[in-house]
Amino acid sequence: MKILLIEDDQDTSRFVANGLRERGHVVDQSADGRDGLDRASNPGYDVMVIDRMLPSVDGLDIVKSARAAGVKSPVLLLTTMGGVNDRVEGLEAGADDYLVKPFAFAELLARVHALARRPPLAAEETVLRVGDLEMDRLKRTVTRAGRRIELQQQEFRLLEYLMRNAGQVVTRAMLLENVWEFHFDPRTSVVETHISRLRGKVDRDFDRELIHTVRGSGYCLSDTP
Repeated sequence: MKILLIEDDQDTSRFVANGLRERGHVVDQSADGRDGLDRASNPGYDVMVIDRMLPSVDGLDIVKSARAAGVKSPVLLLTTMGGVNDRVEGLEAGADDYLVKPFAFAELLARVHALARRPPLAAEETVLRVGDLEMDRLKRTVTRAGRRIELQQQEFRLLEYLMRNAGQVVTRAMLLENVWEFHFDPRTSVVETHISRLRGKVDRDFDRELIHTVRGSGYCLSDTP
């Protein structure tokens, strides 16, 4: 694999890069946010490992810029901040996974391999439709009745999961695991907050609602009441 490593701590960078190279991977290294941003804008990496706190340009901004440029390489975000809100912020920026420092190299390697095994976007269904709602996963666009709907990164991921499971009830636990990648309940209102925001964009000003609450169970995206 070809891996981009953006890490300003020399010891950590050397430790990770050497370990990856010993296992046959090609590793490009960057210790500066601005240089890392230039490298991350290129779509040729199988996985990108990016430190959150970097000089010049923050790691979150690098991820956001790469996603805005259409780069779909999976991103593993390294961070010293292990709080739930910090992890949510990283995932909302467009990262695919996170790893809190200090970490064991074996865990980093396992996460990198897991990200690399994910099927490329082009190999999956790229256009999802439910009624007059349409999502183009390659162009990262959403329209309803021909009207463009602007979504934040995590709103897009939430809507994508709902559309993939259209007509089925999805629980809060399912959303936490598959959209936020939490394998535990963080005891926050992150799901409810994002559902509310999504409803405001997808259903407001239209004749019928697509996002339905199923009391005591969860949510369902459906073209029928």
